[in-house]
Amino acid sequence: MSDERPGTDPRAALPWGPATGVGSMPGGDARETARQVTGTFEDFPYLAELPARGPGADMIGRTVGLLAEVYARVEPSGWRVGDRPGRDTRRARSWLGEDLDALEEFTQGYEGALKVQAVGPWTLAASLELRNGESALSDPGACRDLTASLVEGLTAHLADVRRRIPGARVVLQLDEPSLTAVLRGHVRSASGYRTHRAVDRQLVEDALRRVAGVAEGAVVVHSCAPDVPFALLRRAGAAGVSFDFGLLTERDEETIGEAVEAGTRLFAGVVPGTDTALSDPAGSVMGVRTLWRRLGLNPGTLAESLVVTPSCGLAGASPAYAREALAHCVRAARSLADNPE
Repeated sequence: MSDERPGTDPRAALPWGPATGVGSMPGGDARETARQVTGTFEDFPYLAELPARGPGADMIGRTVGLLAEVYARVEPSGWRVGDRPGRDTRRARSWLGEDLDALEEFTQGYEGALKVQAVGPWTLAASLELRNGESALSDPGACRDLTASLVEGLTAHLADVRRRIPGARVVLQLDEPSLTAVLRGHVRSASGYRTHRAVDRQLVEDALRRVAGVAEGAVVVHSCAPDVPFALLRRAGAAGVSFDFGLLTERDEETIGEAVEAGTRLFAGVVPGTDTALSDPAGSVMGVRTLWRRLGLNPGTLAESLVVTPSCGLAGASPAYAREALAHCVRAARSLADNPE
């Protein structure tokens, strides 16, 4: 493992880029998407996901394709564990290979931060069905097995990314939109008439820490759901937290202030993820500036503490809007750097 470990000050460990995307993009052209992403985010590109291609290109399907010795197939209710790698698993792996080929083509000679995404252990457990149709979350043993499989699969995936793009400092983003529901016991059973028991916070933290440990660089945890557990994610080793800025409430502010002072990078989703009229770049980050003032933080640290992103993935946006949203993130980040006050 390198010295760039999650939990150290990310501003000292990695030269993060000022803006990046979350993950998903509209359309199905891997090569055009990679060209667009790398051309827009010259300092912090990412491996995009194209869920419009169908099952296997979606967030869960892509991560299922990464798992080691755990296989799943698509059922009407979602992804369900199976005995062997079938057509759906092969399709997921094929699309990932296509996306990696495209990214590799447009990052020849690149040196800098590069983000890749995978579903984290708890959203995976909440989304993947066991053979009986219930969520893996219902079975603690299944949760442990999924975590172990994810660790092994991600280790191989990250090694492949580093081999393909040797100058990249790979940042691993774990997508955990179901994390708060897992912690609160809000994940519904297959019948829909009850919910699965809340998972102990220490178990949640331990599994996240174990998966984060596969990264040789920094780890970011992303959730565009309300009530992101910032403190738990920091303890689990997240060097950055990615979230929808518009969902923050006053009760989040103290935790965010503590995270910033501890060196955690905030991936602030300030640009809407679906088609809308965009404000000027300075207006998009006005709320961030206001938050900094309320927290009594030094405005001079704003640009170095923040990465500007869309509020969530852009799969539901039109291609034209997605292009504009990514470019808008870059302009908004430049606005913060030029005028932090």
